[in-house]
Amino acid sequence: MSLDAMVEDTTHLLEVWVAGWAGCRGYEIRREGRFPAVLRADTTREWEYFACDPSEAEFAELAAKAAEAPARILTILTNDEARYTALAAQHRLNLTSATQTMMIVDMETQDSEDPWLPDDDLRWVPSTDDGVHHAVVYAGDEIAASGRVFVADHTAVFDKIVTEPGFQRRGLGSFIMRALAAQAFEHDVESGLLLASLDGQQLYSHLGWTTVCHVLMLSSSDEGGDLSLV
Repeated sequence: MSLDAMVEDTTHLLEVWVAGWAGCRGYEIRREGRFPAVLRADTTREWEYFACDPSEAEFAELAAKAAEAPARILTILTNDEARYTALAAQHRLNLTSATQTMMIVDMETQDSEDPWLPDDDLRWVPSTDDGVHHAVVYAGDEIAASGRVFVADHTAVFDKIVTEPGFQRRGLGSFIMRALAAQAFEHDVESGLLLASLDGQQLYSHLGWTTVCHVLMLSSSDEGGDLSLV
């Protein structure tokens, strides 16, 4: 399937991304109607519900599930942000994050070779655990940058790409992405997927990724925190 055809089927992309993201984190997946839900056992210890452009009836059912506990999250993938922001208000859910986007890349455009670190005082350690590929850059004993990737349905799903504050603007984000891509090529991969924070979107665009849709995170919690950071 071409990348353009994949982008048209955002519901399928959501399914693949959830499978890869849950694989990265060891999360349990279940179904809520035609959409997936994931138990965030290591953080909120509650369910996060996902949907791509749900109908009003589907939204109402998912919103009711999310409202059962303040730590539950309803995440909507859409390019009609106004519609779902209004629906959230109708169902008394708060918008906790609207800055993320889903992004995709054709893996044929990515380098399959291990990258070189920009500084001699840094070293990187690749590893694999239960199918999850990790890349960690160290400065001495201190972690400078890290990330992980899991392959689901011929798709490399990248997760938790982090450059620590003291090591930013040294090209380590690009390095981690390239290191993980090289590890993903141990599998038969065709595309890459991730959810990008506002800070990450420029980096991923520079590496050839394109935006599929926006991501809205909703919760009954009134604490006002950005649940995308959890």
